[in-house]
Amino acid sequence: MGILTDDMKRVVREQSLGFVASVCPDGTPNLSPKGTLSVWDDDTLIFADLASPTTTANVLANPVVEVNVVDPLRRKGYRFKGRASVHHTGPVFDDAVQFFEEHGVDRSRIHGVVVVLVQRAVAVLSPAYARGMSEAEIVDQFARRMETIHGWKIERHEGEGGGPQGKPPV
Repeated sequence: MGILTDDMKRVVREQSLGFVASVCPDGTPNLSPKGTLSVWDDDTLIFADLASPTTTANVLANPVVEVNVVDPLRRKGYRFKGRASVHHTGPVFDDAVQFFEEHGVDRSRIHGVVVVLVQRAVAVLSPAYARGMSEAEIVDQFARRMETIHGWKIERHEGEGGGPQGKPPV
């Protein structure tokens, strides 16, 4: 069994948006959203370089990264620390491009792929849980906030995780 648990994989697959922190040449952090973040295997995450020149340049110079994926309504997720590699050609690139095409990404937009070998994974949990709030209360609180901000009407229903889920209109 790899480092990525079934729940970690579920969160990455459901959210698909992750934030990747890389290290700039001057030592400062670079944080960049990645909308193609996916599970590659039991130890590996992957994302397509669609518009990531800074992230890929940083990874080529220093492969240490952290990826954060959080469910914005449940206010929980994971931090994945590891080493990344950039691929512009070769079997990994070809397999990844095929994978992303199968998931709706236009091949012509993919400049490269970044593979993250996860070395450490830890849960991220909102301090609201420490105040004694249930997941249902937290989801309701933040769903109401999203409804107010965006004018959405978020349907609440029982999800597989046992708590209500909010789903904004697509």
